[in-house]
Amino acid sequence: MRAIGLVGTPYRWGGNTPDSGFDCSGLIAYVYRDAAGISLPRSTREMISMRAPDVSKDALQSGDLIFFATAGGSQVSHAGIYVGEGRFVHAPATGGTVKLDYLNKPYWQHAYLNAKRVLQPSSLAHNP
Repeated sequence: MRAIGLVGTPYRWGGNTPDSGFDCSGLIAYVYRDAAGISLPRSTREMISMRAPDVSKDALQSGDLIFFATAGGSQVSHAGIYVGEGRFVHAPATGGTVKLDYLNKPYWQHAYLNAKRVLQPSSLAHNP
């Protein structure tokens, strides 16, 4: 998956290219545009409310978008791209870099909100 190749790119608020760095939604928008030619909304709040099928946590597939409420409550504040085997790629915070993380970590389990499938599995097969 294209997202894994971006691990290590610096985090930057509002960033949406490998050269400028990424924030969480900028990373997702870039990967979808670059790998699948799909334009997504710019903010996590718009992404979580877009028309795309919801996916249960036990049915996640590579490419699904996953959403978190990292400030508690139910307000989305963070998102990542599921890449399989319980892992996801995300741009976590200022001073950090894009990283591969595990969904089963207690922090992410607690903050987990929802997942959406924007790509149908057949379109992943055409990824170069």
